[in-house]
Amino acid sequence: MSAPARRLRLFAPDHVPEIVHGADLAAVFLNAVAHLGEVVESGDVVVFAQKIVSKAEGRAISLASVSPGADARALAAETGKDPRIVELILQESDEIVRKREGLIIARHRNGCVAANACIDLSNTGGGDIAMLLPVDADQSARKIAEDIFEKAGVRVGVIVNDSLGRAWRAGTTGTAIGVHGITALQDRRGTTDRAGNVLQTSEIAVADEVAGAASLLMGQGDESLPIVVVRGLDWARGDGKAADLVRPRELDLFR
Repeated sequence: MSAPARRLRLFAPDHVPEIVHGADLAAVFLNAVAHLGEVVESGDVVVFAQKIVSKAEGRAISLASVSPGADARALAAETGKDPRIVELILQESDEIVRKREGLIIARHRNGCVAANACIDLSNTGGGDIAMLLPVDADQSARKIAEDIFEKAGVRVGVIVNDSLGRAWRAGTTGTAIGVHGITALQDRRGTTDRAGNVLQTSEIAVADEVAGAASLLMGQGDESLPIVVVRGLDWARGDGKAADLVRPRELDLFR
């Protein structure tokens, strides 16, 4: 039997101030939505750009404060990268997966495999400032959702979204690095397709797909739209975590 018709609505409030350490992201979000003339509804999924979450949590690091160690200096000499950034990469990752001139691919402590361990220097507020990922983005998502409920009395899902590349595809796409209140990985194995065939391998990265949709509105340049509301995902409610989306090392055939 086919599912009933589905419809999604996405909107990105444009009244979001520059985020600083200690900012109340729930209050920022609610103010932005009110300024747009919208009302937050129970079941909404709110997607926050990783960068504003990191800023609010004090994860901005001045490169002037970084002292590269011997390992960082050696890897910097091999790749031609700034030794201070390499030092941060080593601190934030648990494995260097690949390296060549101008590029370091690292496995971040949260399990994501990405260039520079997801360390970013764009839209960080100016100067030699590097932005690190939240220490625990799943917990960040939970905290924001709880704060929204405390302030507005509505239960929403929250996704922390970062722009990551893919091993076999050009370009970046939104990726869920923090999840609360929504299914992150939907396991359809054991169910059937329209012909009655049993699905053997179908696992759907729901949170990543939502993050990707939100990224279309957020942009990745000077748009200044770091929060997106996704409405209509009631069928995807759940208690997932971004950690559910990390492929176990023993099943990673592409390393």
